[in-house]
Amino acid sequence: MMDDSAHSPRPSDETVRLDFTLNGEPRTIEVAPNAVLLDVLREQLGLGGTKKGCDHGQCGACTVHVDGLAMNSCLRLAIMCQGQQVTTIEGLAKDGQLHPVQQSFLECDAYQCGYCTPGQMMSATALLADDRIGADDASVKEAMSGNICRCGAYKNILEAIQQARVQLGHDATTPRKEDVA
Repeated sequence: MMDDSAHSPRPSDETVRLDFTLNGEPRTIEVAPNAVLLDVLREQLGLGGTKKGCDHGQCGACTVHVDGLAMNSCLRLAIMCQGQQVTTIEGLAKDGQLHPVQQSFLECDAYQCGYCTPGQMMSATALLADDRIGADDASVKEAMSGNICRCGAYKNILEAIQQARVQLGHDATTPRKEDVA
């Protein structure tokens, strides 16, 4: 008879310590080793801005930043964030001021039901910070293709991203060095 104890999953009541930075604040919490970041954020930490959509990494509703990169929190184990910086939609505004992406989404009516909006904003913020992504509409659409809006507000989302680009000091008409090469 084989001993399966080495291959058995840990009991669900066992936890591991997670030290990370959440929205600029150091945090230490206990998490189940198999807990995904999305569930920890929503259920354990009470941050409901990050939405649970498909749970398969296909809709983008759960997008957060991990060390500045946009990631689907439904596909990442929380423990993988050990020592990392996680930013959710709740951490995007600073000192009571909306981030330019948040302000542009508001001004451009870039949402309908609003369910996808936090993930859209987090992806948009990451793409605007990435110098490898072109400023033209086609490049933005491609970069945002992992975020689904069931209401079809894509035109307004694109307008909001381009408006935020200008507010952030990125000229949408000047090609970046990567676009010219």
